Amino acid sequence: MIEVTKLNGVRITINADLIETVEETPDTLISFTTGKKLIVKETRQEIQKLVKLYKRGLFFPQDIDGD
Repeated sequence: MIEVTKLNGVRITINADLIETVEETPDTLISFTTGKKLIVKETRQEIQKLVKLYKRGLFFPQDIDGD
């Protein structure tokens, strides 16, 4: 799960495993395998980094500082 910010400033947690695509149009649009879409404040690169950290934490939890 990763935390992102909706355009209204509300922080939400999403399932990174359900992300299908991330586009900058110029807002960042996340499309999910479920067909839902979400516009967030984070850039495509930030989303990519969050997903990588999430996945790394699954396989190497000792390497991730977290809550």
